[in-house]
Amino acid sequence: MWNNIFRFFNTIIYLKPIQLFYLFFYRMKNLFYYKKKFNSKYKFNGFINWHDQIFSLKSYNRNLSFNFLNISKHFSNKIDWNFSEHGKLWVYNLNYFDFLNQQEISAETGVKLIKDYVKNKKNLKDGREPYPISLRGINWIKFLSKNKIKNSSINTILHNDYSLLNNNLEYHLLGNHLLENAFSLLFGAYYFKNCKFYNKSKKLLILELEEQILSDGGHFELSPMYHQIIFSRLLDCIYLIKLNPLWQKDDLLSFLENKASYMNSWLYNITYKNGNIPMVNDSTFNIAHKSEKLFSYAKHLNIKYNEIPLSSSGYRKISNDTYELFLDIGNIGPNYQPGHSHSDTFNFELIKNSKPVFVDSGISTYEKNKKRQIERSTCSHNTVEIGGENQTDVWGGFRVAKRANITKLEEKSNFIEASHNGYVSQGYIHTRSFLWEKKEIILIDKISKSTSNTAKAFFHLHSSLAKPLVSGKNVILKSLEMYIEFESASKIYIEEYQLSKGFNKSSLAFKIVVIFDQILKTKIKL
Repeated sequence: MWNNIFRFFNTIIYLKPIQLFYLFFYRMKNLFYYKKKFNSKYKFNGFINWHDQIFSLKSYNRNLSFNFLNISKHFSNKIDWNFSEHGKLWVYNLNYFDFLNQQEISAETGVKLIKDYVKNKKNLKDGREPYPISLRGINWIKFLSKNKIKNSSINTILHNDYSLLNNNLEYHLLGNHLLENAFSLLFGAYYFKNCKFYNKSKKLLILELEEQILSDGGHFELSPMYHQIIFSRLLDCIYLIKLNPLWQKDDLLSFLENKASYMNSWLYNITYKNGNIPMVNDSTFNIAHKSEKLFSYAKHLNIKYNEIPLSSSGYRKISNDTYELFLDIGNIGPNYQPGHSHSDTFNFELIKNSKPVFVDSGISTYEKNKKRQIERSTCSHNTVEIGGENQTDVWGGFRVAKRANITKLEEKSNFIEASHNGYVSQGYIHTRSFLWEKKEIILIDKISKSTSNTAKAFFHLHSSLAKPLVSGKNVILKSLEMYIEFESASKIYIEEYQLSKGFNKSSLAFKIVVIFDQILKTKIKL
């Protein structure tokens, strides 16, 4: 009991006062708020100009068949917009309406789906939450405008949703949720020529982007996938303003363009030559638009590319003709919203000749279950676990209590060394150094005192690689003509694990587990 109280205290202590206020305020209000009927008056002044530059991933396959998160569902007679059998994120995706802007859908089909949704509006549950309202609003506005569909009942529901959103912004969560609210309000403002929506959106966009986009251009939740999502939305807002210049004239466009140039630089810096991103924190495949598409979109909008070195995001990437080495030497973040963070300090990925070797195991679920707990844990990343405990106390699906913090960092031209205090309660400080040459990478792990051989270093191999061969203190990867030497290892063995290939999709792979006491020197021969 006391452990749970201590964990809960170490979780909420990092929250901002505004989060605590709105957590209480919305819980008191929701009983009445979600039942409230908005019949706000609006004046429709014509469509916005809109032409898709990138399309949504295909998720609607005609005849009421949908596929989200690699799970398909066919509704035989009518769509259940509250369908919950595949989890909350699946029904969220159903309510986002991303499928309206996939390349293959017709205007007739899209209108039919919207009208079905409108018909069932009074029975909606998850779709009435601010986040799905935000994403759905953007998708409806894009679809209605590019197809020149004027329908008073649809527009009434859309305007009522924006009134609901404007009065229920996600201040209790902040982070990417509040930013998505702001992006959507900008679309609602332009569509309905609504100054109230515009002023709220502009204020939030400036405040949140100033905080959420770090000095090196990374999004502060430190998930490359969410960075792609936020960057895509930012580009859409820039495009919206450029296509519709006659309504508002102020400095918002130049502000957004400047932030986009920073985000563009960061994404260039962390994207591998094969086009993929590191699967760190809550990142997985086939959710966000690929970097290549986003770079093309940014170029179309004349977004400047600034060469800004990786720094404040805590990530580094070393690249040469043979390999790419991605490192995590930063704190989790942000402190008050670490829901997408993992217990992965000093994690790394290694790509050789554009083929993945050591990888982050990624995520395959957002359900609050054992699998998500494992995927966020230290043992699922290429770092060191001591005594079977996590460096950072991840729990409850999206919660974080005690955190590992960087206590020392030294960087040179081909060398990085850092220490973290994630195990200080057990009396340990973990220090890891990386030294890289053209054909060799050396990792040195030092624990501040003896662990009695309870320290484990994990090295997760990509699923395309065969089971490696252990020979003494060496591990051989035959297909890559590589071998790894582990000096001072007490024991080396190979375990199977499930590598995420997307939500609800994984494949069998192998990881190297090295038990050691206080010092482990790892030489990766390339």
